[in-house]
Amino acid sequence: MLKNSAMGSLWICHFFLFLAMLSAAFVTTLGDDNASDSYSNWLLSIKSQLVDPLGALNNWSPMVPICSWNGLTCSLDHTHIIGLNLSGSGISGSIPIELTHLTSLQTLDLSSNSLNGSIPSEFGLLQNLRTLQLFSNYLSGPIPAEIGNLMKLQVLRIGDNFLTGEITPSIGNLSELEVLGLSYCHFNGSIPIEIGKLKNLVSLDLQMNSLGGLIPTEIQGCEKLQNFAASNNLLEGDVPSSMGSLASLQILNLANNSLSGTIPSSLSHLSNLQYLNFLGNKLSGEVPSELNSLSQLQKLDLSTNNLSGPINLVNSKLRSLQTLVLSDNSFTGNIPANFCFKGSILQQLFLARNKLSGRFPMELLNCSSIQQLDLSDNSFEGQLPTTLDQLENLTDLLLNNNSFMGSLPSEIGNISTLESLFLFHNMFTGKIPDEIGRLQRLKVIYLYDNQMSGPIPRELTNCTSLREIDFFGNHFSGPIPDTIGKLKDLVLLQLRQNDLWGPIPPSMGYCKSLQLLALADNKLSGSIPPTFSYLSELTLITLYNNSFQGPLPESLSLLKNLRIINFSHNKFTGSILPLTGSNSLNALDLTNNSFSGPIPSSLAMSRNLSRLRLAHNHLTGSIPSELGDLTELNFLDLSFNNLTGEVTPRLSKCTKIEHFLLSNNRLSGNMPSWLGSLQELGELDLSFNDFHGKVPSELGNCSKLLKLSLHHNNLSGEIPQEIGNLTSLNVLNLQSNNFSGLIPSTIQQCKKLYELRLSENLFTGEIPVELGELRELQVILDLGKNLLSGEIPSSLGNLMKLERLNLSFNNLHGQVPPSLGKLTSLHVVNISNNHLEGQIPSTFSEFPLNSFMKNDHLCGPPLVLCSESKGQDEVELSNKEVAAIIVAIVFTSTVICLVLLYIMARIWCNWRKVAISSAEGGTGDKKTRNGEYWNMNSFGFIPSPDKQSSESPTCIFNPKIDADAMENSLV
Repeated sequence: MLKNSAMGSLWICHFFLFLAMLSAAFVTTLGDDNASDSYSNWLLSIKSQLVDPLGALNNWSPMVPICSWNGLTCSLDHTHIIGLNLSGSGISGSIPIELTHLTSLQTLDLSSNSLNGSIPSEFGLLQNLRTLQLFSNYLSGPIPAEIGNLMKLQVLRIGDNFLTGEITPSIGNLSELEVLGLSYCHFNGSIPIEIGKLKNLVSLDLQMNSLGGLIPTEIQGCEKLQNFAASNNLLEGDVPSSMGSLASLQILNLANNSLSGTIPSSLSHLSNLQYLNFLGNKLSGEVPSELNSLSQLQKLDLSTNNLSGPINLVNSKLRSLQTLVLSDNSFTGNIPANFCFKGSILQQLFLARNKLSGRFPMELLNCSSIQQLDLSDNSFEGQLPTTLDQLENLTDLLLNNNSFMGSLPSEIGNISTLESLFLFHNMFTGKIPDEIGRLQRLKVIYLYDNQMSGPIPRELTNCTSLREIDFFGNHFSGPIPDTIGKLKDLVLLQLRQNDLWGPIPPSMGYCKSLQLLALADNKLSGSIPPTFSYLSELTLITLYNNSFQGPLPESLSLLKNLRIINFSHNKFTGSILPLTGSNSLNALDLTNNSFSGPIPSSLAMSRNLSRLRLAHNHLTGSIPSELGDLTELNFLDLSFNNLTGEVTPRLSKCTKIEHFLLSNNRLSGNMPSWLGSLQELGELDLSFNDFHGKVPSELGNCSKLLKLSLHHNNLSGEIPQEIGNLTSLNVLNLQSNNFSGLIPSTIQQCKKLYELRLSENLFTGEIPVELGELRELQVILDLGKNLLSGEIPSSLGNLMKLERLNLSFNNLHGQVPPSLGKLTSLHVVNISNNHLEGQIPSTFSEFPLNSFMKNDHLCGPPLVLCSESKGQDEVELSNKEVAAIIVAIVFTSTVICLVLLYIMARIWCNWRKVAISSAEGGTGDKKTRNGEYWNMNSFGFIPSPDKQSSESPTCIFNPKIDADAMENSLV
């Protein structure tokens, strides 16, 4: 019985033990009802606060066991939630506070979502957290100091957010922390020295913030640190030599900061270092040769610093080195002779933009593993070695911007792996070797800015992988290969500025991937092939400065992606309509052709058009009003055409326009007042048209105007006073109009004027003295052919930069101011056809005579000397006196002669009476008067010696007859 009793008791014990185990199992599965309900309520509350467009939380439902809910991880006994991972679930909203009730959480991962708001300080209650990942969200605000309470935390990654403020020093309390990721935020301040307390820290990522100050030397306390990345911050000062004690360090990235000083040689102690990046700092001095001991180093980037001296790094010691970047420094000399070794694994060598010199470094040919070699922007010279093909793995060769010369070695065609060949801006000559056609992988060949010549080889078109060809600025001649169409992948073809001739091959239309085509500045001719309609990807085409002719094929209207077209300086004819098929045009330049017909209104469909240049053609009709819809227009040049009518007011909507050129047309009407609303206007040229009326005062609102040309129109009235508001004006040309009134004194406010032309108008009044304030006037001051009066203001002597001065054909008087003689820059002067007087400045003596002609009394070289001029004036005064005397003498003599003639006439008459009386009254009687005898001979009448007896006597005046005898004869 006792035995049975014992057996029964044992059975009962086992039974109760079974019940206890069953109960425990039941409790483990379901948990405490209250606890389960609490978890459920908290989680459902969390769900209700989140936006879940992808349905990541759809199975968070009371109908589903909690441990099966998406993202949740329960403990092994299913009594606690120890993990929540909703990474990349697309959820948004703020982080719910209810998460802090999940005190058993060990892992919380909400990364790569769209969460916003701040990190709750209540997270400090999650004492069991080992991993907290909130990176790649939109969180903002500072790191809560309570994070420092998570003593078990091993991983903290909260980067790639909008977090701000300083890094809380409480992070130093996280003694178990192994990974700290704070990159890609907006943290400022400095790196807290408490970081040095994190003895277990393996990875520290602080990249892409605004951290400044020094790198704390305390970082040497992170003895297990393998990855330290603090690139793209504002760190300054020296690189701490104490970092050389971080023996476990494998990655050190301090790129793009403001670190200065030299590279500490103590870094050579980092025997495990694989990646070292100091790109973009202010480090100086030489690279310590001790770095050659970093045998594990794979990638070294010291570019964009102020490092100098020779290159001390030797690849034969850095046996693990794969990438060496030393670009953008001031290294000198050449590459060390022992730089490379057989069996090297160096793949990338970038030495661009230094001061390296000498010939091509032959040492590099031993590094046959090199794939990318960049020696660009140095001072290397000489020819390329014919053994260049030893670099059998080369994919990218960049030798541009050096002084290499000679021809390209044909052996370059043996480097079958070559994909990119950059040889531009050197002094290479000769032709492209035909062997280039072997490079089946070649994608890019840039030979521009060299002196190469010869034809473009047909073999080049065998490189069917080519995407970019740039031969700009050489002397290539001959035609474009007619097999160019084989390059189906060609995107860029730049052949500008060569000596190519002949037509465009029709096969070019089969380069259907072509986007940029530049054939300008050659001697190409013919018409555009109709096959161009196949170039549906074309965005830019420039054909300017060639001899293309004929009408444009209508099929060009199918090119819907064209953005930039420049066909200027050719001989194209016909309509420009085929070029308006694209609604994406940004620039259209057809200057200097023979296009005719109207301007197509369909141009207005290209709403992004900023440059429209149609000058020097034969376009007719009016300016389409639809052009006013081109609100992005910056440059409009329609000059030198046959356009008529008025300027459409809809152009006032083109408020971004800077260059407005309509000269040399037949446009008419008033000058539009709405021009004053074009606030960005920098150049306005309406010259050589038929505009009339006044210049609108609103033009004074164009404060950015640099050039105003209104010459050769029929404008009238006064220049508005508002012209003085154009304080940026460089050129003002109003000549050959009908302007009248005074020259406004406000023009002195245009202090930047260097060219002022107001000639051939009707301006009156005096020359404003204020013009002397325009001290930047240089090209010309032209006031000729007006009605100006008064004296030349001496203030013009302030225009010390002036080269040409024209004041001719006015009514100026007075003297030439001596101050003008100080204008040493003058090389043309014209003050002719005025009323000026006095001496001209001696410095004007070298100007031609016609510069001063037709004035009243100007003197001095090149005119007569002023002393001679004075002498001439005195001679003229004496002559007047002499003339008066002569007149008096002549008058007196005339009177005397008349008296004498009268006397002689009376004597002759008396004689005739005596002669008649003798003939009639006999020969012997003598008559007396008053008892006197008349003695005929006494009056000087003497018979002619040869005819004394037979002819009448001759009357001879004897001046010796005394006065008494004359007086007696009158009695």
